[in-house]
Order: sequence, then structure tokens, then C-alpha cells
Amino acid sequence: MHEGKYNIKAASTILGIPSGTLRAWERRYQFIAPDRNESGHRLYSDKQIQTLKGLIEKTKQGFTISQAVALLDRERSTEAVEEESIITDNQTKDYSEKLIKALLAFEEDKAHSIINQVFSMFTVEIAVIEILGASLVKIGDMWENGEINTAHEHFASSILQARISFIMHTQPSNPMMPKAVMVCGPEEKHELGLLIFTLYLRRKGYGTIYLGPSIAENDLETVLDAVNPGYLFLSCTMPACYTKTMKMLPLIKQKYPQLKIGLGGTGFAGYEEDLFVGDTPTEWNKWLNR
Repeated sequence: MHEGKYNIKAASTILGIPSGTLRAWERRYQFIAPDRNESGHRLYSDKQIQTLKGLIEKTKQGFTISQAVALLDRERSTEAVEEESIITDNQTKDYSEKLIKALLAFEEDKAHSIINQVFSMFTVEIAVIEILGASLVKIGDMWENGEINTAHEHFASSILQARISFIMHTQPSNPMMPKAVMVCGPEEKHELGLLIFTLYLRRKGYGTIYLGPSIAENDLETVLDAVNPGYLFLSCTMPACYTKTMKMLPLIKQKYPQLKIGLGGTGFAGYEEDLFVGDTPTEWNKWLNR
């Protein structure tokens, strides 16, 4: 842990930017989570000051603040590769348990504070997949088992999916990379897996058009005609979605023969054709490299 020691006035002086700007960056981009003293005042650590200096330097080079945050985050992820190997399951489980506890108590501010800590300590991949994603899956299981009610599940889902979506939309894409349309299959409403996979693609530079839950087949063709993407990824968890998706695929392949199609989600688990992208970043990367 890096103990905070600079209050916001001192940090403002060191960095040469207004205190209000620091607050706005923290609130809007959530890339650092300064400690708080007993009075609730922010306390920045030396490491956080260095991170902010790097961010300011990139804005001076002409990057927008959102681009600078994304670039710094990618650099931090690269530097953390060795550190990831010593991260224990207990660390991620501990944060996941704390987050679930706050969400089920409807403590929104506390939940966001925990999420901020998670993103300040771990790479985006670990934060999203092993903590936020795992928490949402656990909450979904609790709801299905009758341990919590619909209000708990909806409240938690709205917060976690919003944060993952926010991170996804702040990732810059590479205009030289192919575009990918992301959508759930017919009648599918569960979009967490698709959202996480979309974030993964954005982190690799792909341009993504995220449509989320199921849309009408004709509407999907409207998007494909307008965007002319290189990829179409369909997500499915429910049996009804699987059946209708498999009926729809031949028509899409016939009309868009150059389109590369990928299928993901538990509904396609065990699907043997090359269309199944897998369940993990390792499998995703292997599929894309094919």
C-alpha cells in the first residue's frame, strides 16, 4: 500500500493545476483513489502524484484527458505483468466480498469507493474480470438460489455494468484495426460477458459498436450495412437464444460472406466449430490470432 500524505492543496501546488480539476478528474475518470483522513479529506501518495504528473505530461503533448487516462492505464497494465503473477486469489476474493457486501446493503458510495480502490491497485483486466465480473456472477447465482431478491440483483447489476461500460467507452480505438459489432443473440438479455469481451477488444485497439441486449434481425442488418465491420460477435446464455441464433447464422453468412463471426457465452459452451471464441482472455487471443 502507498500511504497518502499530500492534501489536495499540496497536490495542486506540486502539480500546478487547480484543486477543482483534480476533483473532476477523480470523479469522472476514477483512475486513482486517494486515501481519506478522519475528516474525509483527500490524501495523495507519492505514487499517485507521479501518476498525475504523467497524465499532465500527456495532455501537454496534445492528448485529450480521456485519451491520456487510457494511455496511462495501458502503460500501468504493461508494467504490472510481473506483479500479476504474485497476485493471489485471496486478494481478488477479498475485494469481491467487500464489494458484494456493500452492494447488497445498497451502499452506493461505499461500493464506488471499493471499485475505485480496485482500479487503482489492479490492472483493468484483473479488476473487471476477476473482481467486478466475478462479483456480478456471484450476485446472479445468489438471486437464482433465492438468497437475495430482485431489488438486490438489479441494484448491483446497474452499478457494476455501468462502471464496466464506462471503462470500455473511454478506451481509444485504432482506426487501422477492423471494426466489430457486438450484440446479444435473439431474446438474450444477459450482457455481462459480451460487455467484458468488448472491453477486451477495445483494449487491443479494435473499433467496437456495442449494441448490448438482443435487437431485431432487420435492425442488425441495418447496422452491418452502415458500418461494414470485419467482425460480428454474438453472445448467448439461454437455450432459446441459442436455437434462434443458430437459425439466424446461415442467413447472415449468406448475405455477408466476408464477415468473420464469433460466438460467445455459456449458451455456446462445447460448440465445436471455429465460431466459438472461448471463455477466457487466453482463448479470445488464440481465436483472434487464427
